[in-house]
Amino acid sequence: MDIADKDGARGALGGKRAVVTGSNSGIGLGVARELARAGADVVLNSFTDRDEDHQLAADMAAEFGVTVRYIKADMSKGDECRALIEQAGGCDILVNNAGIQHVAAIEDFPVEKWDAIIAINLSSAFHTIAAALPGMRASGWGRVVNIASAHGLTASPFKSAYVAAKHGIVGLTKTVALETAEAPITCNAICPGYVLTPLVEAQIPDQMKTHGMGRDEVIRKVMLERQPSREFATVEQLGGTVVFLCSAAAEQITGTTISVDGGWTAL
Repeated sequence: MDIADKDGARGALGGKRAVVTGSNSGIGLGVARELARAGADVVLNSFTDRDEDHQLAADMAAEFGVTVRYIKADMSKGDECRALIEQAGGCDILVNNAGIQHVAAIEDFPVEKWDAIIAINLSSAFHTIAAALPGMRASGWGRVVNIASAHGLTASPFKSAYVAAKHGIVGLTKTVALETAEAPITCNAICPGYVLTPLVEAQIPDQMKTHGMGRDEVIRKVMLERQPSREFATVEQLGGTVVFLCSAAAEQITGTTISVDGGWTAL
């Protein structure tokens, strides 16, 4: 039965519980908002445990009329990744979004940064998926969406750990899809290019000063040099793509990547 037919009054994803890692800002928050807009109950997550984190959940619940909770979990620690799923009460939709970045030449790359990036950007997804799949199998429905990157399909210098982790996410996605192929569970990866998040927005004035350019020029010629559209993707677009992958129309889409990168990986 189409989810929309059964739960149309609550939205296309009414009655489903979604866990989104790294979701108190940026892409993760944008994805969580679109899932809530579609009617899903949502669990927000990050490594902090501030009043504003819980207020964010309360505000989202009031805005969309769904249940929203915030659960602290450090995605660099496997036991906390698994505990997140347990504390959430399981999930129908799992979005692995948590990630960090560090830029340095390989010979200068700090070992602790390598370990942290691999743990948060890759190993956390292994742990959350392993914890979530039994419940998805038992309920007879599940969607796993891993937020990879254009760097999961191509590379850039000085980003060895990030590129390795995101390539690993793409491989993990394919493996999970094959292991769940005969179940009503799908697993896909979204590969964004540059996305306009508050963190990226905050970098624009410094780039303007450094290059002596206006806002539009520095965006097109510096920040989006590798993105042929010369436009940022938005968090709403990524959230919409996640919602699509959770829809009935995407039931036979599994084990693949969807690039939201303005043509970057077409080059």
